[in-house]
Amino acid sequence: MTRSRYEAELVVGRRETAADGVLVLTLRHPLAEPLPAWEPGAHVDVVLGPGLERQYSLCGDPADRSAWRIAVLRETGGRGGSAYVHGELRSGDRLRVRGPRNNFRLERAPRYRFVAGGIGITPILPMLAAAEEAGAEWSLLYGGRSRAGMAFREELGRYGDRVAIVPEDESGLLDLAPALDDLPPDTLVYCCGPGPLLDAVEARCPAGRLRVERFRPKEAVAASGVAGAPATEFDVVLARSGRTVAVPPGVSVLDAVREAGVEVLYSCTEGTCGTCETEVVEGEPDHRDSVLTQEERAAGETMLICVSRCRGRRLALDL
Repeated sequence: MTRSRYEAELVVGRRETAADGVLVLTLRHPLAEPLPAWEPGAHVDVVLGPGLERQYSLCGDPADRSAWRIAVLRETGGRGGSAYVHGELRSGDRLRVRGPRNNFRLERAPRYRFVAGGIGITPILPMLAAAEEAGAEWSLLYGGRSRAGMAFREELGRYGDRVAIVPEDESGLLDLAPALDDLPPDTLVYCCGPGPLLDAVEARCPAGRLRVERFRPKEAVAASGVAGAPATEFDVVLARSGRTVAVPPGVSVLDAVREAGVEVLYSCTEGTCGTCETEVVEGEPDHRDSVLTQEERAAGETMLICVSRCRGRRLALDL
């Protein structure tokens, strides 16, 4: 994971409609200062108001340091973030933005298969340009509820038949078999979209070749292998001070250490954004996040303290 502690108030520039219900915002520094560099797959935290903070993938050109571009889907019955962006945010308004961070980095490979569902096209879009520039073989399978609601169709048109746009109301659900079965062994698969799509892709792809990003947390599975398994009390040792903090059942490590007066960066509190990833000095984490890969979980070198816990009675963290 790549990190950045950059934080600034950025100005909302252009507001454009990319599809029905999808608004694209351009964010710039008020003094025209260059923004931090980023790579395909990166996202930023956007503070929309008190208690209203959301993560959005960067979907512009990484070479353009003058602006960041994000796309926001208006979600019916959402938690208020998209309603604010679509209904109240105007050009010229300022937003506090942190980042960028990258939990979904595009790794080098000779071949890629990209699968996107709905607004999940946003982190994939700059990946296509990067794969094209690198001379890699690639294809994109892009599904959505309707053609009118699928963002960036015009931009994708320049790639010709390497992009398959599949509206559900015209063609049904995505047929994953032709895109994912019998892949050459040097192919990496990148997928972003709703949970059911990611679950279906995970069921078809070897874990070592698949990279996913989730907008909603995956059902937490404890060390016991049981979803929703009960949490038990354990101690967290703050390695920098030697203090010990008790983490009772029903309380996250994040909340426990913050209650003890420790300042920790965090954002989503759902295990999806990666902001609170913390180095493990000693002990075995009980990973319950939706960010770390299987290899990273097995290594046990870091954990997301907003949702993950401890397999034993004691953890030492770099806090």
